[in-house]
Amino acid sequence: MAFNTGLSGLRAASVDLDVTGNNIANASTVGFKGSKAQFGDLYASGFLSAGTNPIGDGVRVQAVKQSFGQGNISFTDNGLDMAISGDGFFILNNGGEIRYSRAGQFSIDKEGFVINNQNMRVQGYTADEDGNLSGIRGDLQIETDNLAPRRTTNLDSDLNLDSRQSVLETRVRDIGPLAFSAISGETFDVQYTDGTPNFPVDLTATSTAREAAAEINNAPGMSASATTTVTFDGAQDLNDAFISGASNFTFSLDINGSPLTLDTSNINSLQDLVDSINNSSETAISASIVAGSGGTNVLRVIHNQGETLSYSFADGNGNSDSDTVNGDVNVTADRSVAGVTSTTADNDFELAFNASPIRVTNEFNPLDQRTYNHATSTTVYDSLGNSHELTQFFVKNPSPGNGVGVSEWSVYAQIDGEFVGGTDVTPFTARFDQDGALQSINGDPSGEILIDDWIPKDDSGQPNGADGPPAPGETVVTPIPEPPTTSAFVINLSGTTQYGAAFGVNDQQQNGYTTGRLSGLDVSDQGVLFARYTNGQSQALGQVALAAFNNTDGLNPVGDTTWVETFESGQPIIGAPDTGTLGSIKASSVEESNVDLSSELVNLIIAQRNYQANAKTIETSDAVTQTIINLR
Repeated sequence: MAFNTGLSGLRAASVDLDVTGNNIANASTVGFKGSKAQFGDLYASGFLSAGTNPIGDGVRVQAVKQSFGQGNISFTDNGLDMAISGDGFFILNNGGEIRYSRAGQFSIDKEGFVINNQNMRVQGYTADEDGNLSGIRGDLQIETDNLAPRRTTNLDSDLNLDSRQSVLETRVRDIGPLAFSAISGETFDVQYTDGTPNFPVDLTATSTAREAAAEINNAPGMSASATTTVTFDGAQDLNDAFISGASNFTFSLDINGSPLTLDTSNINSLQDLVDSINNSSETAISASIVAGSGGTNVLRVIHNQGETLSYSFADGNGNSDSDTVNGDVNVTADRSVAGVTSTTADNDFELAFNASPIRVTNEFNPLDQRTYNHATSTTVYDSLGNSHELTQFFVKNPSPGNGVGVSEWSVYAQIDGEFVGGTDVTPFTARFDQDGALQSINGDPSGEILIDDWIPKDDSGQPNGADGPPAPGETVVTPIPEPPTTSAFVINLSGTTQYGAAFGVNDQQQNGYTTGRLSGLDVSDQGVLFARYTNGQSQALGQVALAAFNNTDGLNPVGDTTWVETFESGQPIIGAPDTGTLGSIKASSVEESNVDLSSELVNLIIAQRNYQANAKTIETSDAVTQTIINLR
């Protein structure tokens, strides 16, 4: 009957009004998904009696279907607010019941759990104390305790050392003075550190110290000079003769057998004799009066080129003396000379070389920047979180050569002004290949420097109570295993280069830090919650988990803008944001309702008209029925 048809239309229009009104009411509800009523017509027909002209029996509501389309994302001033851009739902723990929501208005409760406005806890992947995500799902909790300090166990230094720098340090081996009489007649080979062929030196044909020095000077890396010194012990007798007025004294001085011409006509004292020698035509000769043993004066004559000197004298009182003196050879060798090997039975020069001391000029001094090429500093931390300044110094060494393009640098290290790593005695040696890449540190191709002798100290220079170096004999494994138990740490220079460019610190990272207080929270696009601390560190506290369903329309809404799983929806597919088909997270944002208010207002008018039209159907049916009743 028309009454039933109109009545079904009124019911359908009423449901449409309810759905539209609900959409309009939640137009500003965060995470709300609008619904739409779906209708189907009714026919009064049997299995075998459909007829050829069936008449409809009205309308019925088939379903109220929600639209899970993306809502607009708007920014907020709450760092924990999150919006999902794409597919997925937040997972909420409602006292053991799992619910799903798109509303990301979150905050922290008194226990540090991340919750929504209904105190449901947000689920996610928890992190360990080092910020490593575990993959275990649970309630996300933000620890508000201070971040414990972490000692430095590794320092990565990415530097460039300027290959154009000059070698600042000079090492000299002082071999002389050597008596010419001891080394004359010897032959020996000079050997070199860079693999240069040996250089032969032959002294068999030399007759004076000067000639021997000239022969040695021919060898690269060797420097020699010669001097001859005569100490005339009979000068006191000669002086006494002058004092007594003796005039029949004689004195002669020969250079390599050739007499030195002296003016003896006005010599009345030992000083007059000195002046006569100094005024001679031989400029390489010098004479002076020096104090001898016993307080007596001694005449000293020096030939500064190493020629052989012969002298004789008589004082006229029966005192006389004569002698011939060979010179001495003063020899030095620079750091390019590796050794000397004698090729004759006499090996005085080889023995002198092996026993000679090394004299360092312009030796490294951390307080004198002229003694090192480069330096860089960074902060490291002990086990108590105290900061200390580590300074690395780089000193260029002569190239070891060996026919291959290699370069070497000495590396020194100081912490708070005190040498560490034993570099006060022996620095580390960094070797680079011809392309400027680091080959090794002390022969180790890993490019690591182990510092295992550091004792952390306070401002007064006393140990501050932090962990110290390993016990004697204890083996230190690199990289330093966790948890560390000593102050040992590694400086990694594997990324260091030596190019023809200015010294530069490209990157320098160490893994220690002091204690810190929580100062803020950040959320990444992957839903990772990062805690920011006052010590400049940030640490992952967890990661929000998202869930997706094969049939989203099968979810059952249970209020508070949440849904629960049903048989029709299927089981959730849970994963991290921005993986698979799951959407990404937008921090400090919320997803607005996806209700289009303009469309809903139009739908409201349509539903109203439908209601009025169906009411009109009932009214018309009533009028027709009344006409039949009024028949007489």
